Order: sequence, then C-alpha cells, then structure tokens
Amino acid sequence: MFKKIEIWILYLIILLSILFAIGFGFLVRQELVGGIKLGWVSKTALTLAEIPVNIKKILDGPGDLTVEDRFPNLDGFNGTPNSEESYILLSRYDGDLREGVVELVDLTTFKVLHTWNPDIDAFNDLVEQTNEFKYLQRDANNSRHMLYHPVLTNKGNLIFMAQNAPLRKIDACSNLAFQNTHDGFHHSIETDIDGNIWTSTHMYPQSLPIEKVGRITPVENGFKDDAIVKLSPDGEILYEKSISRIFIENNMESRLSMVGTSHTFQIDPIHVNDIQPINIDGKYWKKGDVFISLGHQSMIILWRPSTEEIVWKYESNIFHQHDVNIVSEHQISIFNNNRKYYYPNKDIVDGNNQILIFNFDTDSISSYLSKSLISEDVRTISEGRSHILPNGDLFIEESNYARTLFFNEDGSLRWVHVNRANDGNVYRVAWSRILFTKEDIKTVNNFLTNKRACNE
Repeated sequence: MFKKIEIWILYLIILLSILFAIGFGFLVRQELVGGIKLGWVSKTALTLAEIPVNIKKILDGPGDLTVEDRFPNLDGFNGTPNSEESYILLSRYDGDLREGVVELVDLTTFKVLHTWNPDIDAFNDLVEQTNEFKYLQRDANNSRHMLYHPVLTNKGNLIFMAQNAPLRKIDACSNLAFQNTHDGFHHSIETDIDGNIWTSTHMYPQSLPIEKVGRITPVENGFKDDAIVKLSPDGEILYEKSISRIFIENNMESRLSMVGTSHTFQIDPIHVNDIQPINIDGKYWKKGDVFISLGHQSMIILWRPSTEEIVWKYESNIFHQHDVNIVSEHQISIFNNNRKYYYPNKDIVDGNNQILIFNFDTDSISSYLSKSLISEDVRTISEGRSHILPNGDLFIEESNYARTLFFNEDGSLRWVHVNRANDGNVYRVAWSRILFTKEDIKTVNNFLTNKRACNE
C-alpha cells in the first residue's frame, strides 16, 4: 500500500515544480533571445527542451515528405510527349532512394537523360552548425534535403538549394563546386544574361534595429528579414538588399505591420518567393531591374537596384501569388495561388489557381487558360510554378500535390506527371524547371555532349 503524503509536502513539491519550470523556461529563453547567455547551463537547458522535436524529426523520417494522393491512377509521365525539343529539370523526392534528386528529362520521349544525386551529408559537414544553420544536419540531411529550383548553367553545373540552407553548385557527377553559407537561402533561383545568380535569403543578424525585430535567428522563429541577393557565377555576393529596408526607404513601412489580424508582432511580413531578373531595356523596365513576388504582401514589385527605388507595384486581386515571369516586352505572367483565410482558421484556395497576365500597355490584367485550370482542378495552396511558352503552351507545377502539367495552346492537357514511388505514396517535388528557349537547348546539348563519365 502507498503511504500517505503530508499535504504540506505535496504543496512544497508543487511549488518547487513551478519554480523549476519557470527557471528552466528562463534558461531556454536566455539561450534563444537573451542578450546575456549563461554558458553551458542555458545551452544544456535548450538541448533538453529540443529533445521531443528532434525525436519527432527522427521518427518522421521522410514521412512528412509525402503529399495527399489526389490522383491514385497516375504514376510518372502520362500523356503525349512534346513535339518540339524541350526538357525538364525534374526536382523531386525519390521515395525509393529516400533522397532528393534532379533528373534531366527529354520531354519529347519522357526519357531520363541524366540524374544528379549529391551527398548532402558530406556538404553539410563542411558547414559550421551555428545560427541559421544550427538545424541543418537534422532538417536538411541527405534523407530530407530537396534540390529546390535547379538551374543548369552553360558550363554544365547545377545550382540549387534547400529551404533556409546554403546555396550550392555541383558538377555533372554531383561533386561540390561551391556552397555559399552567408545566410540561409530560400525559394527561387534565377540567372541573368551575365550568368549572375539572383535569389533570396533571410538576413541574420537582421538589418533592422534590435529594438524593432529582436535578434532571434529565422530558424528559431525570429524575424525573417527577407533580402534579395545577386551572386557571381562563382557564388560571391555582389549585391544584397533587405526588402524591409526597401519598404522603409520607399515610404511603405506600414506594410511591415499589416499582415494578419492578431495585433501581434509579425515574424514573416514579406515572404519573398520569386525574383525575376530583367536582361534587356524596355519601355517599362531596364536591364538590371528585377520583378519580385512578395507572397505575404500579395504584391508584385519592380525593383531598380541602380537607384534603390520601387518603380512599379501591383496588388489588386492577387492572393499569396508565387511565380512571376516576363511574357513579352509589355506583359508579365503571375502564378496566383488565390489563397485565402476563411473563418474559422481555414487556409484554402478560393476555387482554383490562376495564371494572370498583366499588360503594361493597357494597365489591365487577364486570366490565361482559366477553364483548363478549373477542369484539371489545379489548386496548390502554397508554392506553385508556371511558364507560358512562346507558342502559347503552358507549363505548371502544382507543388503541394507533386503534380506537373503541360497544356497545349488551345487549353487541352498534353501530359501530366505525378511523383509516385514504388511504395504507392506520392512524394514532394521542388520547383522543377522547363527548358525550351534556344539558349536552354544549347546548354542542354552542350552538357550532354561534353559530360564525362562519373565513377559509380
């Protein structure tokens, strides 16, 4: 039988437990945000506090890289191959290998011509595990890392990133050429006519004053100081600018406090998800300008680095949009997620995604192949990519459901790809890129002609 415990002893235990919890929480907070760290004591407290999260990450394995199976009858490529020479850098999580890969696929045959499968763990070992890369080994190891928005360079190298990981370049044999660890990079990668790389980072320390945004790292739920970055082909940073600073300097500071309705500090008010460099002068833009998609602002801006000014912005009837592309000398396309928040706490696509075309000549916007997107029920809540080809064909990645679609100019579906593994599950894709321009095809052909054999 259990002995009775004096009531005062029980109360004392409760009081001491409360005091211990408060003290433990204080130590964890000091390690995360405190101006004064408490050495091994606060570090140990934080390590203990993170045990449940780390165990969950380990037990999850690649399970959280699966997506809802909306298309149980589809596996791989289905449909009619393209008649004109074109390729896709298909970035996907290979559920059989349990690794992220990029495949160069010939869209006239659906044949895989080359595969990149780098040793991410070896790359991570070269990164100092501090600040924004503290959880790199846990969250972006070889079994969890996806190769986001790959770019094939004219020298046959592949540039990619994971979200909030280093920007990396590898050769045809997946050997590391460089990795930039200046900050955690994220979302899109584009190259300009000079081969420079445009992408985005979360600046740390943040460029805004500490009394405004604190100094917690982005990976620990600190303020995400989104910045656009221009790097040389060799990975050296040539230009960097905080979007928050851009807003402040262009009389838009109020925008930093407008996201959400909770009246609390917003850690991610900008959310850059695409940067599109401009390569030639035009009536409405200049070479060196960039279009930037700001997801949490539901806004597209045209930024001029040479004068540090926003020369144009659009924010009407777009909702958490993503990809922005130049269609012609007076048109851009926008992948509009049409994502909205409904009561109570519903995060949905209102109907379907849209491909919108903004016409600078007429200052108007229109929808492209809307009936096709409705017919195929395209509705990724987040992410999403699109590209209108010169002949009017349309490429779409429905990222949340690992489905890639290609429509003919008349709106008919030509082919579709779903990233299904042998275990029957559908796994994530990571912003694949269609290659169709003369420059793209020349790059691919040079790569295939000159690539060397790799040691197995």
